[in-house]
Amino acid sequence: MINKVDVDLLLNHLQALIAFNSENPPRNINADHPMINYIDKTLSDAGFEVCIEDYGLGRVNLLCRRGRSPVLFNVHLDTVPASSQWQRHPFQMSIESQRAYGLGACDIKGAAACLLAIAQSTHGDMAILFSTDEEGSDPCCVHRFCESPHLHEFNRVVVAEPTQCQAVLAHRGFVSVLGKFKGVAGHSSEPRALVDNAIHRSAQWINAASVLAADEQQNEHHGYRGLCFNVGAIQGGIKSNVIADAVELRWSMRQRPLDNVHDCLARITQAGEVDDVEWLPAFIGPSLPANEAQWQQAKQWLSDSSLPSGKNVNFWTEASLFSQAGLPAIVLGSGNIAQAHCADEWVAIDELVTLTLQYQQILSTAKSPGVGHD
Repeated sequence: MINKVDVDLLLNHLQALIAFNSENPPRNINADHPMINYIDKTLSDAGFEVCIEDYGLGRVNLLCRRGRSPVLFNVHLDTVPASSQWQRHPFQMSIESQRAYGLGACDIKGAAACLLAIAQSTHGDMAILFSTDEEGSDPCCVHRFCESPHLHEFNRVVVAEPTQCQAVLAHRGFVSVLGKFKGVAGHSSEPRALVDNAIHRSAQWINAASVLAADEQQNEHHGYRGLCFNVGAIQGGIKSNVIADAVELRWSMRQRPLDNVHDCLARITQAGEVDDVEWLPAFIGPSLPANEAQWQQAKQWLSDSSLPSGKNVNFWTEASLFSQAGLPAIVLGSGNIAQAHCADEWVAIDELVTLTLQYQQILSTAKSPGVGHD
């Protein structure tokens, strides 16, 4: 049964969540954080069993269960830091033109408020995994959950990132790499500067990698063209008349769904055949889904739940981690990704209502056949 949405209850939860500072960095979140206590009390009072795991460094999981739902909802509670361009108070929810403004309103405390409102206004089986480290470096919350016995209590996952209430079945992976190029220092008047300069070597590689990525744009698979490649930062050298002995650059790539991430990484790093470079992957995020079978399972799930299917996206989510661990996963949340991480972040109230109804629809059809744990 689908309950009518209590908009006041939903917005009260969103107002409370926005008021809690959960910026990441600086990662000042632990098991005793007021936001964690708020969710713990709200759901415990609603008949949920709440299990809190604190892994340190601002990384906390709250696994909240009532009954034995086969569907797990996942939502992260941390936000990016508020930029200096905010015109409103980032930690005070304001409503204008049917939009709720506040840090995290779109990404993704709005979805968290929807889930809390459902938990309080219904009595059926339900399970939510709240995490607190999605926005920062060295995340571990979802990884830890996927390594735990709890994973096998569920057979599908909804990850609540902004998709404008359209269910997303696929997205690119994301790989971030630090490259350390070595050169041989010396006077710039020496002819060997052309080949011994670490900056020259990095430029040679950047050019070769860019050409490779451009060529791969010609290859389309499941609506995606090739690799996305970007050099985001570069630092090195001393001055113009010194042969640069070292350069560090940070770059990323986004591989297509079902592409082998290690094959893609090897093609990029070997471009240009540049010597004297060390590659240090900082983060390797798989694409969604993990395999073709899960893609078909997710499609069947949408059909069973009568959910609208959205376009595949380029941004990365932790849905891919659940998928890699064997659980079919979709991405479904309120708000537009264009609002995420920006000043004066907002989410439309009507989307929050729509999402609440969709989440209830998922719960009401949770026992539909056709989706199992791989």
